[in-house]
Amino acid sequence: MLVRPELPKDVADIKLVLCACFPTDAEARLVDLLRRAGKLTVSLVAEVEGCIAGYVAFSPVSVASGNAGVGLGPLAVQPAHQRQGIAASLVTASLAACRELGFGWGVVLGDPNYYSRFGFCTAADFGLSDAFRGGPDFQVIELIPGHIPKGEGLVRYAPEFDMFA
Repeated sequence: MLVRPELPKDVADIKLVLCACFPTDAEARLVDLLRRAGKLTVSLVAEVEGCIAGYVAFSPVSVASGNAGVGLGPLAVQPAHQRQGIAASLVTASLAACRELGFGWGVVLGDPNYYSRFGFCTAADFGLSDAFRGGPDFQVIELIPGHIPKGEGLVRYAPEFDMFA
């Protein structure tokens, strides 16, 4: 398996992965919108035997003070390739890429049992919330020590996410 940045030739295969993993094409449309808007901060694929088997994206998020972070999503792995560590490799590599870009914090809306292994914890514990009413599924990670915004309330995603609100 090779984890690498998305290339223009991967766009159609990324859409196939997303459509295979979610009940609608909303996530695929979201990624297309983010890509067109230049808001895919990190966009990685997992290649297995020359085929795109998985995908992860990060896009900008911010709080009222203007403190900018990144939001993970979507993360998807072709059903035939699930439970082989591909998603974990994508998350690990993408978090490292976000750190290298200088982002101090990130968020995800997902299963705490899964994402806690990477260092994500409940965002509400830091006084952060999301517009999607994620509750304990809305989590934050500190990418650079001391950079999680505390008590800042609503974390705003790029407007392309409004289709999910």
